[in-house]
Amino acid sequence: MPTERSPRVQRALRLATGTALCLAASFGLALPVPFLAPVLCAMLLVTLNRPLSFKATLALALTAMLTTGIGLLLIPLLRYFAFSGVLLIGVSLFLVFRFGLRGGNALVVTFLVIGLTMISSAGVADFDLALSVITALVVGLFLAILAGAVGHGLFPEPANLPAPAKAPALPAEQVERIALRATLIVMPAFLLALIDPARYLPIVLKAVNLGQQSSTVRARDAARELVGSTLLGGLLAIGFWSALSLFVHLWMFFLWMLLFSLVLARKLYGLSQTRWSPGFWLNTLVTLIILLGQSVQDSAAGKDVYTAFAVRMGLFIAVTLYACLMVHLLDQRQGQPGVSPPAPARQDSTPP
Repeated sequence: MPTERSPRVQRALRLATGTALCLAASFGLALPVPFLAPVLCAMLLVTLNRPLSFKATLALALTAMLTTGIGLLLIPLLRYFAFSGVLLIGVSLFLVFRFGLRGGNALVVTFLVIGLTMISSAGVADFDLALSVITALVVGLFLAILAGAVGHGLFPEPANLPAPAKAPALPAEQVERIALRATLIVMPAFLLALIDPARYLPIVLKAVNLGQQSSTVRARDAARELVGSTLLGGLLAIGFWSALSLFVHLWMFFLWMLLFSLVLARKLYGLSQTRWSPGFWLNTLVTLIILLGQSVQDSAAGKDVYTAFAVRMGLFIAVTLYACLMVHLLDQRQGQPGVSPPAPARQDSTPP
């Protein structure tokens, strides 16, 4: 492998190892929402090329608790003044996405959106459920940071590697439109979660991922990127489940996830030639983890895994098609193709 590509090799190995370790530990410890930790771990490893210090870890955990705790404050409003509560959350989502598009921290944006949607919708049905989701998020975050630290220890960044260049800023005239687009993508999934949080919370997490990804792809490529990554994630989940069923064991769960993550990481970091963006492959990995994690939970609960998977996959596709529709309508109204900044994963490419 050429020397200049070695940082990308390290990052691909780190992403695959950290995600697989986090997945195995999360399910082995029987966390309340076990697929949440590996999703956070994948996002952390793609976003950050250096391990977090102890001080930064505490700061991030505190930020997660504070931002997700906002959802608890919105529960009474949603229970007694539902229309006003939904309207307030819609406006808040718009402001959060606009903050992120103007250069705000991507992780803070993710936690704020989760707090506004997942936590508040869970709390409307059951306050204890909202607390359990927050607990799962914070514990999952610590687990993700620990797995990421192991990945950095096994596959460290070169010491003399310069810091990656910042992504180009989004033109000011497009910030409002793209923030509105992301808000409209997330809101329907949030409304579904208000009806049945236990069933639709994974859909909210998927919508949050789509809302952020829709801000990183060009409008003319949105349908192929969003729908394609969702379908590919579903196909990989089916293949993963079939392979795991040959020998069901936690270590095999880890090894299969390591293999699948490594294949996707090679695509994400450009080690294997592809015409798709890094955001496409990250969304595929996130979709795979969510679908697979829910199937494992369905199996443990004695549910019909295949029927539940078909329903969940149908909802994922519906949410994705709706996201594509919002991208098309808003960009058509704008009258221009809509150029967006590159995905966060592009920042992790090898610097020139």
